Formats: sequence, C-alpha cells, structure tokens
Amino acid sequence: MFRPLERYQLTVDIVVAVLFFLGTVLFTVLPYGYWNGVDTTASVVAAVVLTAGFSVALGIRRWSPPLALTLAWVLALVQMSFGLPPLPANVAIFGILYVTAAYGTRTLFWVGFASAVVGAVAITAYLIVPPLIRGGWSLMGAIEANLIVGITVFFSAALALLLSWTVGALVRTALRARENRRAQERAEAETVVEAERNRIARDMHDVVAHSLAVVIAQADGARYAAARNPDAATDALAAISGAARSALADVRMLLTQLRHSEGPGPQPTLADLEQLYAHVRAAGVDLRVDVDPAPVAEPPAAAQLAVYRILQEALTNALRHGAGGAVDVGLSWHPDRVSLIVRNPASAGSATGDSRGHGLIGMRERAQLVGGTFEAGLDGDVFTVRATIPIGAAV
Repeated sequence: MFRPLERYQLTVDIVVAVLFFLGTVLFTVLPYGYWNGVDTTASVVAAVVLTAGFSVALGIRRWSPPLALTLAWVLALVQMSFGLPPLPANVAIFGILYVTAAYGTRTLFWVGFASAVVGAVAITAYLIVPPLIRGGWSLMGAIEANLIVGITVFFSAALALLLSWTVGALVRTALRARENRRAQERAEAETVVEAERNRIARDMHDVVAHSLAVVIAQADGARYAAARNPDAATDALAAISGAARSALADVRMLLTQLRHSEGPGPQPTLADLEQLYAHVRAAGVDLRVDVDPAPVAEPPAAAQLAVYRILQEALTNALRHGAGGAVDVGLSWHPDRVSLIVRNPASAGSATGDSRGHGLIGMRERAQLVGGTFEAGLDGDVFTVRATIPIGAAV
C-alpha cells in the first residue's frame, strides 16, 4: 500500500502537488468567476475542491499508487455527478496511471490498464450520452453523428490514457532490468571474492604444508643426529629456522591480501624454484632436477605460479609420504605448454595415494585454473605426478 521514499522524494512530490494546485485552480476559477456575469458559485467551489483532491492524489502517487488511483476514481465520479466539464486538474490522472504501471504491484499494474480503458469509456459516455439524450433519441441522424463523435472521443481518450500507462510500463521494465543487472553484478563480485579466497586458501595450504614438512623432516634428522653429530643437528636447526621464517613471510603476505584485496603481494615465479629445491635438499632428500628444454622467453605469470605451486605440493608429498630415496623432477618448456613430472619411491602406506588427497585436489585445481591437465598415481613402486600447463591459455 505504501512505498518507502527518500526524504527528498517526498519533498519533491509535495512541492509538485502544491504548484499543480496553484496553477490548475487559477485556470479553473477564471472562466467561472462573478466577473463573467454568471453566478456559478457552487460550480466554482466544487471545481476548486476537486482540483485540491486531484492535487493530493498527484502528491501521493509515488508514496501510495493504489491510494492515488482510488482517490482519482472517486474524484472523477464526483465530478461527473456534479455535471462539471473537464477540468485542468484532470491532467493528474495521467501521472497517476503512470505510477500504477511503473511502481505498482502486478495486480495494480493490470488494474491501471483496466482503469485506462474503463476511463476512456466513462469519458466518452459522459461527453456524448447527456447531449444525445437532451437532443432526443428519435433523431437517427443525430444519433449516428454522435456515434461517430463518440468513437473518435473514445479512441482519443484511450490513446492518451494508455500512453501514460505504457510509458510507466516501459519505466517498470527498465527499473527491473537495472535491478537484475545490479543483482548480477553483485553475484559476479561475490564469485570473484570467493575465487580469491579459494586461491588464498590454496596458497596458505601450499605454504604451510611445505614448510611444516621441511620442519618435521629437519627436526627428525636433528633429533637422531644430536648425539652423534652435533654439527648436523646445528645445520638442521638452521634449516628449520629458515623454513619457518620463509613460511612466516608467505603467511604474512597472504594475510595482507585478505585485508587489502586491492593490493596483492608478489607471487612466486620460476626464480623462486631454486630456493624451493634448496629447502627440499636441506631436508635430506636426494633431489634431481632436469629442465629440458629450458624456457626461451619469460613464461606468463599464471603459468609460473601454477608450476611453482604444483612442484611445491608434489615435493611436500614426497617428503611426507615418500619411502625415501631420490626424487626426480622433470620440466619441459615447449612453445605452447610446459610439462611437469615428479617421481618418488612410494611408501607402503601410500599404496592408493589417499593420504595425499587434499594435496592432489589442490594440484589438480591449480592445473585446471589455467586450462591444464593433471594426473597422479602409482606406477609400480613409484608415485608419479604429471601436469601439463598450456602457456598460451595461462596469459
């Protein structure tokens, strides 16, 4: 029944209603005043009251479209009952029909359409039938002439009333399209935010899992070597400290991205692979890396990040779930793609690879994000990770 409006909208509607009343009442009173030599006091009073009523209906049209339409119908019927001619204030009907189509409910939308058609019929009957009755029904020629006039009046009134209703319907369509567009933009923004959160979660998992794997391996080595080889224990503790500091820096960077999404920190590149290999070798792993062919140009940043994160997770899995022994890494940089393979001896507990489930999911998502492929599984006694990253699609 009542629509919420801003304060400025209410102020504008009230000012428009007051100005409308002042303007229309002036053009209503002048033709009927005593200075014209005709005493039409009752007609003038009724016209002024109706003008005030139509001004009120115009002022509340946006606040309450159904109330404005109801008031307009009541005033129109009162006007016809007094036998008054069309008034300047009747122009308010066009604005009221407009808001019923633009802002009304679905029911009021069609009630406004019906009001335009019925209103055209009422106008035609009010303007044609009384003169026809006063002229006498026996005059067939007059009836036919008035019938033609009546048809003309009906179509003219219907065209005018339906035109205002149609404009409102077009505005209604535009408003709904704008709301749908805004809803779509909000949904897309939420999707982008969710994707960014998932990316940061994957980065957090990669950083923490890799660093903890290095720390655990070094701690175990230091514990076993503490008694027999204090120097090795010292080196292991130094490696633990370095891995922890690196992880702390990466976590701080990710937390900064969470707080300030508009300013993401630097992402790992191929230049950071040597540091990754050094961490793994420092954990006591015999890591062998083969790059053939090498990249001839700077690969896209997305491809570099995907290769780094997949290698990081694969080497972390080799530390945590491998059976010891050498770990082989192969990188082949082709013009259109990069192929990656990581092999390590599988332990008895990783016969199915289930213990690596979350890491495998993260690596698969990394590859799929840039349009690549990923597969991992046992090849005899060796656990193999293969990934292909299309360089062109990763731009």
